[in-house]
Amino acid sequence: MRLHSRFLSALLATGLLMGLLGSCAGSRPATPATAAADQRLFRPAYIKRQLLKVANWQLAHPRHPLTDWTNGAFYTGVFAAYEATKSPKILDSLRAMGERTRWRPGPKFGHADDIAIGQTYFDLYRLRPDQRLIQATIDTVNKLRRLPTNPEKARQGITWWWCDALFMAPPLLAKMSVTLHDPSYFTYADSLYRQTYARLYNPEEHLFARDARYLSPVPGQGQREANGQRVFWSRGNGWVIGGLALTLQELPPDYPRRAFYVTLFKEMSARLVQLQQPDGLWRASLLDPAAYPGGEGSGSGFDCYALAWGINNGLLDRATYLPAVQRAWVAMNGLVSAEGRVGWVQPIGGDPRRNFSADSWEVYGAGAYLLAGSEILKIKH
Repeated sequence: MRLHSRFLSALLATGLLMGLLGSCAGSRPATPATAAADQRLFRPAYIKRQLLKVANWQLAHPRHPLTDWTNGAFYTGVFAAYEATKSPKILDSLRAMGERTRWRPGPKFGHADDIAIGQTYFDLYRLRPDQRLIQATIDTVNKLRRLPTNPEKARQGITWWWCDALFMAPPLLAKMSVTLHDPSYFTYADSLYRQTYARLYNPEEHLFARDARYLSPVPGQGQREANGQRVFWSRGNGWVIGGLALTLQELPPDYPRRAFYVTLFKEMSARLVQLQQPDGLWRASLLDPAAYPGGEGSGSGFDCYALAWGINNGLLDRATYLPAVQRAWVAMNGLVSAEGRVGWVQPIGGDPRRNFSADSWEVYGAGAYLLAGSEILKIKH
C-alpha cells in the first residue's frame, strides 16, 4: 500500500491508519472517528485558515476558461469560503472573475456545464443587487425554456443526459426561482431533473450511472468493473449529492415537490456512507474500491460537504453521519499540501480511472474542499 506522505502523516496523527490497516486485513476500526480524530482539524480558526490557503492557492493557479464547468464548481466553493471567512480578498477575486467574463455564461447553448458559473453570479447579486450581474444568465435560461429542443436534447433525447449536470444546473435554476420570485424556474428544473433521474438512477444501489453508456438493459451485459459490479463513478455521484444539497437549501419548505429531493438525498447519503473506505475517503469507482487504490479527493469532498449539510439542516441523523463526516474531513486535510494545493484529484473525465496521484489537482477538487470546509465549520463538534 502506497500513500502520499502528508496523507500518511494525517492518518498517523488521527489514529485512522490503524483503521486502514485493519480494513486491509479484513477487520473494522476498533474505535469511532469521534474518539480518534485530531480535534485541531475541527477548530474554527484552523478551518478558516485552510479555506483561505486553498482558495488563494487555486486562485493563483488558474487552468481553464472562467466560464468552464470546472470553474463553475470551483467558484461555488470560493463563494462558500467567502461566506465562512468574510475575506475581502476572496470577495474581490469573485467580483473580478465576473468582470472578466462580463457576467456571461459559457458559449455552449443548452449545455448545463456552461450555466454553472451563473450560480456564483446570483450569489454575488444577492450581496449587491445589480441586474448586469445576472441578466445574461436569465436571457440564456429563458431562451432554453422557450425552445422545444436544444442541441443536447436533440442528440441525447433529454437535456441533462449525464449525471454531472445535476450539480451544474439545478442549483442555479433554484437560485433564480428564489431570487426572481418566479416559481416557473423550479417547475422547469424539476421536469428536466426527473428525466435524468428516470434514466440514470439505480433504485437498488441508490446511485446514479454517469450516463447511458453505463446502463445495462440486458442482465449480464453492459460495462462492469473487474469484480463484476456495475460502474458507479465516485465524482459523478458526488456531483449529484452536492448539487442536491445546493438545490435543497434553496427550495422552500412548502415546495410541493420538495419531498422527492429529500428522499433522494437521504437514499444517496445512506448508500454513500456504506461505501466510504476506512481511511475516510471514497474511491474513484464506488463498487470496486480495491481496483482503485488511493482515495479520490474531489468526489470525497463533495460527499463530505453534502453529508455535513444534511446534518446541519436536520435531514441526516447526527449520531449516524457525523463520524463519517469527521473521517472524511480528517482524510481530506491529509490531501492538502503546505501551499494549499488539494491533491489526489482525478483529472477531467467521465468515468473512474487510475490516472491520478498526490500531485494531481484540478480546480473542482479545490471547490469541493472549500464547500466541505465551509459546511464543517457550521457543525458543533
